[in-house]
Amino acid sequence: MHWQDEDEQDNISTSDDVVDLLFSIRCKTLPVDHGHALSKSVSEKLPWLNHEPQAAIHQIHVAESSHGWQRPEDKGDVLLPSKRSKLILRMPKHRFEDCRELCDQMLDIDGHTLRTDNFKTRSLSTLTTIFARYVDTHASEEDDEFIQRMLGLLQSQGIVVKKMMSGMVVRHGSDIGEILTRKLMLSGLSVDDSLRLQQQGLGGLMLMGIGVFLPHKGIDAVKSG
Repeated sequence: MHWQDEDEQDNISTSDDVVDLLFSIRCKTLPVDHGHALSKSVSEKLPWLNHEPQAAIHQIHVAESSHGWQRPEDKGDVLLPSKRSKLILRMPKHRFEDCRELCDQMLDIDGHTLRTDNFKTRSLSTLTTIFARYVDTHASEEDDEFIQRMLGLLQSQGIVVKKMMSGMVVRHGSDIGEILTRKLMLSGLSVDDSLRLQQQGLGGLMLMGIGVFLPHKGIDAVKSG
């Protein structure tokens, strides 16, 4: 855990250069570990995705405990998307029209069928506490080592973070082997840095939903130690 006192932040307006596209879906079941299969299926419909550096595909999450901070651990389990579940793509503005090719499509997610409908747009948040459910970690990396590596990486990008917490390791299957990730929550950012991280993410696996940041309520209530 990394923890410093934080100062008040001025509220800064945001542009819509990068936004989330929320596709309505019809889907009865999904594998818990579906990031790679979802990325592969969506990329088949939108082949330019692999060449768009600001593109990201959120993994699909259903109602969970702890504000989405946990998911089923058994990879044999399945998720049960509801009518409110969405397929969310994070996309720069100049790709909006290209993404319409994904409307009214049938996607095969490891044998599970997902039907897409139209999408709505959602601006990125100006909240200064954000989290990523999955951030790439090393097999031998302990929690403190992960925090220090993340701190150094953010500082190298000129991003100042006052509070940082990590979570449990999650394993993801892929064509290149197993990928290990940890959850990461950041607080005390400036609004500009929060938006920059949401727009650019961390790492090169954002099409698998890894390194994609979301807004979160303050973490003061769960401060420990």
